[in-house]
Amino acid sequence: MRFDVFTLLPQVFAPYLNSSILQRAQENHLLELAIHNIRDWTHDRHHVTDDTPYGGGGGMVMKAPPIFEAVESVLGSAPDCPVILMTPQGRPFSSVVAQELAEMPHIALLCGRYEGVDERVREHLVTDQISVGDYVLTGGELPAMIIIDAVTRFIPGALGDPMGALDDSFASGLLEYPHYTRPEEFRSWKVPDVLLSGNHAEISRWRRNQALIRTYLHRPDLLDESQLSKEDRNTLQEFIDAHMK
Repeated sequence: MRFDVFTLLPQVFAPYLNSSILQRAQENHLLELAIHNIRDWTHDRHHVTDDTPYGGGGGMVMKAPPIFEAVESVLGSAPDCPVILMTPQGRPFSSVVAQELAEMPHIALLCGRYEGVDERVREHLVTDQISVGDYVLTGGELPAMIIIDAVTRFIPGALGDPMGALDDSFASGLLEYPHYTRPEEFRSWKVPDVLLSGNHAEISRWRRNQALIRTYLHRPDLLDESQLSKEDRNTLQEFIDAHMK
């Protein structure tokens, strides 16, 4: 899978994208990353990429010409991959969206900056818009790295555990169950006996129940959209009866 990223701050990407799982995915030829500096497609001495907005107002706006030239120079005048703008106005990013994007062989990410991009970029160049949350960041670089990281986890072979991404929080519609590792006892706090039993059916049942309870306590809104079995609902009701009254 290939990501082409268009940004005004290419230097911020390498420290994170060339580490850990993302680095291994690149070394194993599962992931290809190309970071492009939009300033390289300006034609003035100072490489200006922004200007004041028509109509007045504070802040600056990224100019359309260098963005169009950058994207079209790399991808062609009619890109055959999604061109996604990082913007608070985009559709919310989620595990479902990450899995959707992981099915695509090639994606371009455009990092906005300042007050945003000239509206003609939004109307005539980008094909999708994504927001990583209901807040505003200084630029689209962090959201782009979030998307690359989350999507890479769903690329087959990127994780050591083939099912690892599907067990993560949100992938199943629930928060993830608790994890423990050695030592078996730490400061008198013990690992739950079921995890030491070797009974995989009981372990799976315990993990499912813990995921349900954790989701109920911390993100009950997720339960409204989750497909819960009768056993799941009984587990939650038993927990509520025992602890919430």
